[in-house]
Amino acid sequence: MKVLIVYAHPNPQSFNHAILESFTKGLTEAKHTYEVIDLYAIKFNPCLSVEDFVKLMEGKVSDDVKAHQEKVSQAQGIVLIHPIWWVGPPAILKGWIDRVLSMGFAYYLDEKEGKVKGSLKNQKALVINTAGGMEADAKLMGSTDALKKIEDDLMLRFCGINDVQHVIFHNVVLADDATRKAYLENARNLGKTF
Repeated sequence: MKVLIVYAHPNPQSFNHAILESFTKGLTEAKHTYEVIDLYAIKFNPCLSVEDFVKLMEGKVSDDVKAHQEKVSQAQGIVLIHPIWWVGPPAILKGWIDRVLSMGFAYYLDEKEGKVKGSLKNQKALVINTAGGMEADAKLMGSTDALKKIEDDLMLRFCGINDVQHVIFHNVVLADDATRKAYLENARNLGKTF
């Protein structure tokens, strides 16, 4: 399987990066091919500009967006790896979603039925998050359900990807070494079974 990983964390020494490395080890062990788009490393422009918006209304996209859309189209699986910041992804990833998973590419209006339909039907997706807070607190506040609703249902499934899995590694800031090792092994296994 060809897997596209969209990675969003500014620090290459972060635990998120360790998760990325463990996950790709698992993919390699399973003989999957993969490409990583490190949004911070490539300095991806997350801002949907007026020019971008005008092009979208004309059914066109800028060259940088087109290159990313081609990578999405060629992938059989899409993986998003990011920390949870204020109950959502880092702004750079939100901007990638805004610009790349755009109307006319990831979804379209079926004028006959008067409904919006997803275009990315032949793919599966996995979202891997880290969170600083405790899992029980996140569940109590509803932030876990809110994030999964937004990323899994209102984004990925909306775009036609029905096979979506979402894993959150909680309390990474205060986790002990044994917990961190278990998280990394879990990430590796997710790569092996993707």
